[in-house]
Amino acid sequence: MQQVKLFKGVDSELPELERQINRWIRKSGARVLSINGNLAPAPAAGSGPMNSFAAGDVLIIVHVEIDTPQG
Repeated sequence: MQQVKLFKGVDSELPELERQINRWIRKSGARVLSINGNLAPAPAAGSGPMNSFAAGDVLIIVHVEIDTPQG
């Protein structure tokens, strides 16, 4: 059966989001069909040379095939 799994994070924490996705793939035993992502830019935190940058939202969609239980 085909299903999707959504993961949400911020672009300043991409390594942790990647670990979370890989861990889920290993534990679920799902066969990954495709992975798509979207980055929503953060609103401007300010202007000028000393402004700080806010993290943008990241959405990852993992399309998988999971075996349905028999019985």
